Amino acid sequence: MKGGKDLAKYNTVLYDDIGNEYKRKNLYLKELSNLQEQYDDTKDTDTLKKINTLKASKASHFYIVKLEDFKIKETNFKKELKIKVSEYGATLPDEMSVKMKRIKKQEKASQLRKEFYSSYQSFSYDTYFEYEKSVIEVRQFPSIIEHLDINEKGLAKSLNEKKHLDLDLEVEAKKELNIFKKEQKEKLIKGIEGLKVKRNERQISKKALEDGIKGLELQCSESVNVQSFSLPVKSNKEKIANYRFEINKTSRRKENVLKSNVADLRRKTPTEYEKTVPLHALYGSVLPGVGQLLNKQYAKAIFFFALALFVYGIAIPYALGFGNYQGKGIAGLISLAAEGEKIDKSLIFMIEGIIAIFLLCFAVIIYIFNFRDALEVEKAEMRGVRPKVWFETWTSVSEEGFPYMVSLPALVVTVFIVIVPISTAIMLSFTNMDPKNQSKFEWIGIDNYKLIALGEGIAGKAFWLILGWTLVWTIVATTLAIFIGFVLAMMVNYDRIKFKGFFRAIYLLPWAVPGFITIMFFSIMVSRNGAITDILSMLFNARIEIKNDPNLTRLALIMLQGWLGSSYVFLLSTGVLQAIPGDLYEAAQIDGATTWQKIKKITLPIVLFQTAPLLVGQYTFNFNNFSIVYLFNGGGPFNPTEYGNLAGTTDLLISYVYKLTMQNDYQAIGAAITIVISLGLMLFAFIGFKNSKAFKEEKL
Repeated sequence: MKGGKDLAKYNTVLYDDIGNEYKRKNLYLKELSNLQEQYDDTKDTDTLKKINTLKASKASHFYIVKLEDFKIKETNFKKELKIKVSEYGATLPDEMSVKMKRIKKQEKASQLRKEFYSSYQSFSYDTYFEYEKSVIEVRQFPSIIEHLDINEKGLAKSLNEKKHLDLDLEVEAKKELNIFKKEQKEKLIKGIEGLKVKRNERQISKKALEDGIKGLELQCSESVNVQSFSLPVKSNKEKIANYRFEINKTSRRKENVLKSNVADLRRKTPTEYEKTVPLHALYGSVLPGVGQLLNKQYAKAIFFFALALFVYGIAIPYALGFGNYQGKGIAGLISLAAEGEKIDKSLIFMIEGIIAIFLLCFAVIIYIFNFRDALEVEKAEMRGVRPKVWFETWTSVSEEGFPYMVSLPALVVTVFIVIVPISTAIMLSFTNMDPKNQSKFEWIGIDNYKLIALGEGIAGKAFWLILGWTLVWTIVATTLAIFIGFVLAMMVNYDRIKFKGFFRAIYLLPWAVPGFITIMFFSIMVSRNGAITDILSMLFNARIEIKNDPNLTRLALIMLQGWLGSSYVFLLSTGVLQAIPGDLYEAAQIDGATTWQKIKKITLPIVLFQTAPLLVGQYTFNFNNFSIVYLFNGGGPFNPTEYGNLAGTTDLLISYVYKLTMQNDYQAIGAAITIVISLGLMLFAFIGFKNSKAFKEEKL
């Protein structure tokens, strides 16, 4: 039974919140726990009989008799305490502030509690805690009252002065202030002129002149600001603001210090709990908040009762179909409006069913959190740890739980605007939603994925052809862009290159100019009557139409993306190259390294270390680069014998999905392809990040 692990029996020792051990003061529980420990060691039947006899005669045990007698006295004292404090409050002056009356009544109650519990402080840990708590309060309340009294009197005096301010004195004070401003301005001008003379004589630097002028201006401003407080109106206004701040903020801070000291005492003072089964947590498992209410954590109970309203008022009814737009909650997700009316749509049933599942997930999380909270508090109390009061709970939440409080709204928003749509796409991939089944569709299992894998049906062999081109495009176009960007950055960073700013501006133009403009421009240039087409035809003495040739179109797309993507890589590489210490190259030069060796051993490792994670992102971006393919040639040229009627020879998977879903209403097979793409990209990104040096060295 060491450490309070066996909750079915009483521990021989208690523990506070810090982990310190304490001997029991409840002599009945002390005797019972010692017998239980003795029986565990010996399994002696006589000891077991003593345990049963002690439990049977609990009511007549001398300590229990004293304890019951004390509880009666304590109950009567608490009733008398309310009456005495109320009577004391009636004697306080009517003009006294509400805050002062509250604190004075608290002080009076603390004095009475101290007197009562002083005779019982050794009786139990609860009486000891109440006595020590009242001692702390009696010691600290006078300073709080004194501080509040001084500032309230000061505030009253200042408010009274405000009513009787002499406006003639205000006018005179403003005149004196204006004279002072002129004197300070003349002093400032002379000081600046003196600094300028020193600068002309080369006694100080230009930087020292600027700093000196700023210092003189600041000094002048501060002097005028200080002198402005001689104005009666401003001085009075400032006094009132200061007194109110002291009353509202500083007094509250002093009260919080008192509460903090009491909380520290609570953490270091154990309690003795007679129960050995966490019943409160079990009762609370039915309705969130009940366990906290039984644990006497009332503020926390209100919070969980509010969450219970969400569970029973929103989550469960919505899951059962109440409050849905068309769907029937989770049941609608299963049926997909198969037997619904004509106006019912399967997609709406699906979406509302998915929302119902997430609402139920939130409800389950609330139940788990509620049960664990009540259980942990009760288990801790069995070990001797006192439950936290609201001040301690709020302090703990505001400090340790702040990241969770800030992240919770983002989590809820993410669920409904990101995870719900993703879940919808995943579930659509297991249905037969197509042009014939738009309003009503059914579950068909993994048939769509079979079509993709086997290259049959609407997906056909076009999927694998498009996948092959997408992989080639991603690898070649991205690698080309990285190579061009890195080479250009190396060239511009070379010491002998002049007009670096001009070249950097030129190389950043592809990124600065909107991409769709560049794509559309080159699309027009390589069209049948475009300028590039005419030039190529003249050079090769043959009609070359790039947009009608699959291979030439692919080559043009790769080159175009190499140019468009190079600017971003150029910018990344330039920043890293400028940060590489020149000492490394000088040391390599001394060791006889060639230019290529410097690039291979110094430049490339450092650049890749800094940019590898971002370059992985470039590959994933180009895999789904919809705009360049769609704007350049619409995915063409088209070859129906190979690609069918829904895709062109230069379509990427992303543009293929767009044509399937948005143009031809094959949402189910499009969703299945989207899931395949997403899984592949996640796997690629994971492998890329994991194998990057920055990730391995935990810099990412």
